[in-house]
Amino acid sequence: MHRIISSLLETDAYKFSMGQTIYHQFSDYKTTWSFRCRNKDIHFTPEMVEEIKNQIRLYCELRFTEDELAYLDNIKWIKGSYIDFLRLWKPRYEDFIFGTDAECGLTIETVGTWLNTSMYEIPVLAIVNEVYFRMAYDYDELLSSFKERLRDKIEGIRNGTYELGNYSEFGLRRRLSAEAQELAVRELMTVKVPGTNLVGTSNVYLARKCGITPVGTMAHEWIMCIGQGNHKHNPAFSNWYALDAWVKEYGVLNGTALTDTITTDCFLQDFQLTYATLFSGVRHDSGDPFLWGEKMIKHYESLEIDPKTKTLLFSDSLDFERATAINRFFKDRVKPAFGIGTYIANDTCVDALNIVMKTTLCNGMDVAKLSDVEGKGMCKNPEYIHYLKRCIEWRMDHTMGNNSLRV
Repeated sequence: MHRIISSLLETDAYKFSMGQTIYHQFSDYKTTWSFRCRNKDIHFTPEMVEEIKNQIRLYCELRFTEDELAYLDNIKWIKGSYIDFLRLWKPRYEDFIFGTDAECGLTIETVGTWLNTSMYEIPVLAIVNEVYFRMAYDYDELLSSFKERLRDKIEGIRNGTYELGNYSEFGLRRRLSAEAQELAVRELMTVKVPGTNLVGTSNVYLARKCGITPVGTMAHEWIMCIGQGNHKHNPAFSNWYALDAWVKEYGVLNGTALTDTITTDCFLQDFQLTYATLFSGVRHDSGDPFLWGEKMIKHYESLEIDPKTKTLLFSDSLDFERATAINRFFKDRVKPAFGIGTYIANDTCVDALNIVMKTTLCNGMDVAKLSDVEGKGMCKNPEYIHYLKRCIEWRMDHTMGNNSLRV
């Protein structure tokens, strides 16, 4: 099979925004990441597993070119010291551990410094997806159905069925293929309709290639590792530690905070006046988007911040219909924006894979995500989940309504 990942830029933009801060503040942290396929009816054959391993070997041969580094250096929040680090950086195949004893027939773990292992997540998922769909199905048939559905999406935008406001393409990790993702971005870029505007893609390589903005700030790993990977930290304050480190690195730049790593209610205990002012907005990734949006508006108003000055970025399993409903509901009250992934990059006649690569250990300690709904987390130690929940419950019981936290 052809090389699937052709550039080290071919990852999500937030890997660079987090990576720079990891390099400057947490370069000694070590993490373990674990792959999981959530689909119950998927099996990776031995031939698929070997091709996935081969593709990851090819990925580990890549280096940043000077042209690619010059492109990154022109992004206003990226610093020269990080560019110099990336000039020396390379993926290490030795950090990967493969197996076949999972129900789906594939296990992947990466072990090493957070600087390294964080960078592997997105390329690995893109590789697994493309290998699977090219080897399990007639790829040409899938691509044909993909193109047909893309045409329907574009027609829906043009005839006013869809009104998406400002939206970005977030589909790299679960795309059908590099070919399909690029086709979708290029086609959607040409659709110029009032009320709908494709403003960027999370895929930095594709953003450079298409002349569009790379979009992304932070992921759950950021809050999990900083808040839970240090034994001196109370994990119920994970958001405070993570937001504090982010502001130290970026000030008011690159400011979209992720709310649901240990539940949005706990996040709001730390997202008080200073952070709510400094960050340009917040991102939704689990739970009812309408209830979450109302909660965020109420929170901004309680801090005497005009919600219309803030962006609510919705990114949880969206399609154009859901995004349109959310946009029309909130557009006169805040700045709604949307990150839409699989629906753009892997909408075909067969179901997309639901695969993830999550941090499971940081500095030898268990870490976990507690989203606003059950089922999106991943932790190898159930006892740690109970501990984390108890810490959060204690904090919420003892700090709700405590105005001394409004700093």
